Formats: sequence, structure tokens, C-alpha cells
Amino acid sequence: VFVLDTSGSMADAGKIDKARSALLFGIRNLRDGDRFNVINFAGEEHLMEEDLIQANRAGRTRGVEFVEKLKPSGGTNINDALRAALRQFENSERPKMLVFLTDGLPTIGESNVDKIVANAKEIKVDNLRLFPFGVGYDVNTRLLDKLATANGGLAEYVEPKEDLEVKVSNFFSKVNSPVLSDMKLNFGGVNTDLMYPRELNVMFRGTQLVLIGRYKNSNDIKNATLKLTGKTGRETRKFEYYNLEFPKRAEENEFLPRLWASRRVGWLVEQIRQNGESKELKNEIIDLGTRYGIVTPYTSYLATDGRFVRMDGASSRALPAGAVVGGSILRDESGKRAVTLSKQQNAMQSNVMVTAGEEVVSEQIFVQNTAQNQFVGTKNFIQQTNVWVDAEFKKEKNLPEVKLQFASNEYFDTLNQEKGLAQYFALGEEVVVVWKGKVYRVVK
Repeated sequence: VFVLDTSGSMADAGKIDKARSALLFGIRNLRDGDRFNVINFAGEEHLMEEDLIQANRAGRTRGVEFVEKLKPSGGTNINDALRAALRQFENSERPKMLVFLTDGLPTIGESNVDKIVANAKEIKVDNLRLFPFGVGYDVNTRLLDKLATANGGLAEYVEPKEDLEVKVSNFFSKVNSPVLSDMKLNFGGVNTDLMYPRELNVMFRGTQLVLIGRYKNSNDIKNATLKLTGKTGRETRKFEYYNLEFPKRAEENEFLPRLWASRRVGWLVEQIRQNGESKELKNEIIDLGTRYGIVTPYTSYLATDGRFVRMDGASSRALPAGAVVGGSILRDESGKRAVTLSKQQNAMQSNVMVTAGEEVVSEQIFVQNTAQNQFVGTKNFIQQTNVWVDAEFKKEKNLPEVKLQFASNEYFDTLNQEKGLAQYFALGEEVVVVWKGKVYRVVK
């Protein structure tokens, strides 16, 4: 079901023309076996047809004709349009998708975010994935993020500088062919923890799903078997993966902890923005952001050239000029800052790489190495008065400390015994690193 906001504000900057073109792309690429409907809304909702119709040639032609006639006018009644769209779906095992595109805040009818979400929840639709698109900055990100999270989807945001038609058309191309739905993964005897994404929903043709989490076992696990189940239409499919190993300790793949931490931070930020800040969640974000060099609302600031280049540790020292102070920014529900945060948290939750690409500021995840910040192995180091200090180091933990004179015999003896320290000691002549329950302090 395609739902398009046609309120008066959609006339600005040609938004309605781009949205119409994107919607036409989605309709024309439906398959003969699909069923669909189109709903446009302003103060009231208008249905193309009373019920879903076949996406055959005649049905697609009907859809194109309906969309081409849409014109913007009036206010924004999100609640009623959303409920009308949900009522279109019948109880069946077929995958169901709802695309909801809006450029505004709810101004007519119910405007309370929690009530709109609750009203939508009343209409139970199995196997639904809801994909909201927020266009511009005058959208309620808390509402769109909540709707997506509650319905197995992901909210997308199109900023004024971005091309709405291209972004929505790319989305339609990706989700046009679901191949496996209602997925469940059984790890057997592996004790898993904090897996992201939290739920496995639908896999689409030509895409991959990357699941990242932690596991804790008292011993090495060898010859483990993972079992994946899902549905293709009404048929249940089963896949088994044999002879997998989960060692108690692994030294390779050093990028994985940082990748996991980015997803964890994205999920924590979303929880705070949806449900309010708590000391525990805030402290965990600060700890993960500092330890793994992750851009978060609590630990990063923007340099004059617009890049995230440095973060402050969890210590009490003053933040540099331009720093985000406290969590007040997380209370923003609409506006440019709110859209930036939603894009960043969503990018974190689906992140699959730790390399520094050409991300725009709003979606940058990792702090880049600079003169004040270096990420080595699985550790983040921050330069403090010419000393490279492991972000994991906390004085109050009172860990046993080994003090080493740089380039002394004891220094080299220690490196021979603990070869894993070499990459950290290579930072310079003064280094503080936490390693296997001890603090190693290298001094001149």
C-alpha cells in the first residue's frame, strides 16, 4: 500500500512532482502476482480503490492514472490515513509492505505521537513492514521512527539537498522482491547476547542481512550447527549451517567489536529518543562511544570544516568549543537536528563497515584518526598532555599497574612476553594501555 501526503506544503520546492515520479516508479515495477492500493491524504484520506487490486497491466494503469492527478492542498491528518492504510491488509501469510511518505507534522485530527502509534497498533497486521519516508525537516522523527520500529521497517529521511525521486525509487527497487520472511535463527548451544538487528524480518532478492552480536561460553564450541527458518509465500524453508566454531577467545577480526558497538549505540540512542533519557543508557553510550571511537550525541563535536574529528573522554574535563553538552539535543522531535540524529542512529543500527568512507556528517559513525585520536586494534587512544591514553583506562578501577621506561630492557622483555602490546606501544614514547587486567604505563 502506497500512502502519499498531498497536503499544501508538498507544493514547495517541487516535492509533489518528485514524490509522484517516485510513486509511479514503484507502481510500474510491481509484479503481476502483487496486489496494491494507493492512498493520498491531506485533511482527509482518499483511496484509489476500496480494497487491494491486482497489479496486472490494467491495475498498474489504474494506479498511474490516479497518481498523475494528485494535487497538493490542505493540512496533514497522519492518524486517519495510517489507519485507513492498515485496514487494507487482510490476514494472510503473504509479506505486506506499507510505504508512508510525508513532509509534515500531524496538524489535523490526532496529533499526539504516542496516541497515533497506539491507534495504529490496534489494527493488527501480521507480516507487515512499514517504511516511513520523512521529506524535509518539518517531520516528527519520533513518530516515524516509532512506527517503523513497531512494524519491522526502517524510517528513511530525505533532506532538502537530496533527490526525493532517486532515494524513493532506489528503495522500491530493493524491496520489490521479498524472498524470505518471518525468519528465525537458532544458534543451538551458543550463548548469544545483544544481537542486532533485534528482529529478523524479511530478506529481499539481491540484498544481504548482516547479524552482529556477542556470545559468551565457558569453553570453545566446535562443530556447532546454526538453523535458519523462514517462509517463501506459504512454504516454510529451512537452512542448516554445519561445523561452525565459536572459540572462547579469538584474536582475529579486530573490526568486529567496533562494528557491534556501533549498532549497540544506535539502538541505545533510539531508546532514549523514544522513551526518554536515563542515567544508565546515557553512561553506556558515553562508555561505548569513548572506548570504540564512535560518534554519539554525548561524545563528539563538529570541527569548523563540518567533520566529526574528535571526541571527549568520559572524564570531567571541559568539552571543547562547539561540543554537544548533555542530552538536550535528543529531545528534539522535528527540525534539522532531529532528522540528523534519526539518520545517524538508523545508519548505526544497519552498519556493516568500520572504514571511514565519504559519509555525510549526519550519517558518520566512527571518529576518524587525527592528531588527538588514534584507533589501534580494538582500542581507542586519546592524546592527553602528549600521552596516548587508552579510552578503557579509568583511574577509579585501581587496576594493578606496570610502569616501563621507554626502550629499556624491561620494556623489550615485556613486549617479548606480551606480543599483543606491540601495536599499542608503537603509538609513541608515552602510552597508557589496559591489557589483560593490568595497566601498562610507558614513560620517557
